Amino acid sequence: MSYDSKVFNVIIASPGDVASEKSIIRDVIYEWNAVHSRNRNIVLLPVGWESHSSPEMGERPQEIINNQILDKCDLLVGVFWTRIGTETGEYTSGTVEEIEKHIASGKPAMLYFSCQPVHPDSVDMEQYSKLKEFKKSCQSRGLYESYDSYSEFKEKFYKHLQIKVNEHEIFQFQAGDVFADLEIHESNTSIPQLSDEARVLLKEASQDSHGHILYVRSLRSTNIQTNGKNIIPEQDRRVVAKWESALQELVYTGLLVERGYKGEVFEVTNLGYQIADMIKL
Repeated sequence: MSYDSKVFNVIIASPGDVASEKSIIRDVIYEWNAVHSRNRNIVLLPVGWESHSSPEMGERPQEIINNQILDKCDLLVGVFWTRIGTETGEYTSGTVEEIEKHIASGKPAMLYFSCQPVHPDSVDMEQYSKLKEFKKSCQSRGLYESYDSYSEFKEKFYKHLQIKVNEHEIFQFQAGDVFADLEIHESNTSIPQLSDEARVLLKEASQDSHGHILYVRSLRSTNIQTNGKNIIPEQDRRVVAKWESALQELVYTGLLVERGYKGEVFEVTNLGYQIADMIKL
């Protein structure tokens, strides 16, 4: 059944090293809509330059993005890890420009900084130094949040989003006097029922630098390799069958995706990383 709602645009501002967080933000927003939109008469629409901008000439690229997208947004969610982004000519990066202009407009902004571990060789120190300067500048201008894992980020953002929509004046309006379900709910994403072998395999794969699993068969042996290890402890056929079943279990539940042409390479999905972070062995 259809119903009338007011749409609020939520812009996701971030450099290129937090792709998983951007996916989590979208998932959480869609989850909020599924639970609350009918009762609150509100729909949250995640937007970003990648999906909502169009080609245009005559201005700075970031200025065009600001005109096409940022100025039409009601809430901004900013996320950083090790990078700050590319300079725009006026600001340290496009992400920073979006954040500063959005704050200047008087609209709400939620900022998050990742504390997840990173390989030192993969860090651009100039980028990281500029990020630290920006983070320091934020300390005296408001509150931001830090997180140590994807699962923690999702839990915090889900809770914060509900608080923001429930309490910020921008979301308070009369829509048939319908203001129900203001209670904060926990995210309904939980660890699926997995075998012990599947849990171990997913956890190991999530710690592999590329998130890959190799399934290698020969006449004499069957190996499942990830994170520099051969996961199958012995070549007894009953043992091998359990681990083969675990591999297929992870594919069936959407935690792995097949990447090879012959069923020999698998990769952890975004959902797989989220679930792996929740698994305690």
